[in-house]
Amino acid sequence: MEEKSYKSTAEKIVHIVGKENIVSATHCATRLRLIVKDKDIINKEELEKVPMVKGTFFNAGQYQIILGTGIVNKVYEELEKMNLSTVAKDKQDEIVKEQQKGIKRLMRILGDIFVPIIPVIAATGLFLGLKGCVFNDNVLALFGASTAMIPDYIITLVNVLTETAFAFLPAIICWSAYKVFGGMPVIGIVLGLMLVSPILPNAYSVADPKSGVEAVMAFGQIPVVGCQGSVLTAILTALIGAKLEKKLRKIMPNALDLIMTPFIVMLVTFLVVILGIGPVMHIVELKLVEIVELLIHLPFGIGGFLVGATYPLLVITGLHHTYTMIETSLLANTGFNPVITLCAMYGFANVGTCLAFFAKSKKENVRQTAIGAMLSQLFGISEPVLFGLHLRYNLKPLIIMLGTSGLGAALLSILNIQSNSYGLAVIPSYLMYIYDWRQLAWYFAISAFSLVMCFIFTYLFGVPKEALETEGKK
Repeated sequence: MEEKSYKSTAEKIVHIVGKENIVSATHCATRLRLIVKDKDIINKEELEKVPMVKGTFFNAGQYQIILGTGIVNKVYEELEKMNLSTVAKDKQDEIVKEQQKGIKRLMRILGDIFVPIIPVIAATGLFLGLKGCVFNDNVLALFGASTAMIPDYIITLVNVLTETAFAFLPAIICWSAYKVFGGMPVIGIVLGLMLVSPILPNAYSVADPKSGVEAVMAFGQIPVVGCQGSVLTAILTALIGAKLEKKLRKIMPNALDLIMTPFIVMLVTFLVVILGIGPVMHIVELKLVEIVELLIHLPFGIGGFLVGATYPLLVITGLHHTYTMIETSLLANTGFNPVITLCAMYGFANVGTCLAFFAKSKKENVRQTAIGAMLSQLFGISEPVLFGLHLRYNLKPLIIMLGTSGLGAALLSILNIQSNSYGLAVIPSYLMYIYDWRQLAWYFAISAFSLVMCFIFTYLFGVPKEALETEGKK
């Protein structure tokens, strides 16, 4: 039955957009992304009435249809069966990238790199949260137990679940980035594993004077260490390797290409990175982490307010993927991620916006939009709220949401609340704080505060006249 509904949704989307109008189709975590010949012939109102479609907008050269996590994969599978005149995803990415310049192109690249790895990091964060909850003497005492009673083999197995992703984070990022830059992904993952090889001195141990671990000195003066936790180094490694590989593929004789191209790419890239770029990038990244933490901890919650109030604007413009790189670096180097905590308040504020529109509006279609957008936002999909309410109605709801989101973030900053993961929003986001009951309690209280404040101010001042009019009334 479900398969038929996904098929029906796919067929209706193709019918409204126009089969011959679609140049190519692909998808991200929540949206179906179409490159079309003429976006103006698409009936947006009809498209948004299709079951499972939560909103549409045109951005970054693509007509984007919001479906939601999981749903988009199944609808896309049905699209693939319809013999559309499409091109491969990498070709579509090239088309879009050719249309984009400067910062937008950079943000798209970062998004393409980090979106595939977010589920792994989010799952690891959930493992960490459960570990912090279960391996807690206060919790175990309720059952007459303690952490001392936990067998060593269980601790070992749990540590594998909670530490593997971050231990090999550069390898995961290098694999994803290498694919984005057009190289053979298996070379990327091997290069990434080289960066964190246990044969090399661990970067964290070298940085700790008490560890007794020292860098290996190449040529008597270049310190050689691993690149543990270095996001920038992994991305640059992939960029250098993929570019070199593509150049070599063009000039390498066919008989030698299979072996010699990977040989040269891995040799040259590894030496360039480990002897030059790696140590420099790791220092740069640590400084970036320090700057972000300094901003977040500015007195009186000023930094928190700035992050919380501006993040929704970055989502609207597609620039929010910058934060993903910073969050990944924070997690790898500190074990915590205060950035997503501050950014998360806009999701709760959005729920308040939806409830205010639903409670005050007299138009049935506005109420339906509000309740549908709220259900999506509860699980982290914000586009229906942003494009269906905030940008649609004279920007007052948007300004109120930005203010309440910033206020909530400021309070969280003052209280030093921080998650141990990323990738989870609104209802699922509470799982990122179960490692500490104080963190969870304050996060819950302030998220509820942000929701209620946004509801009150939007209800009083943000719902426009056109949404208050009853059906048929001008």
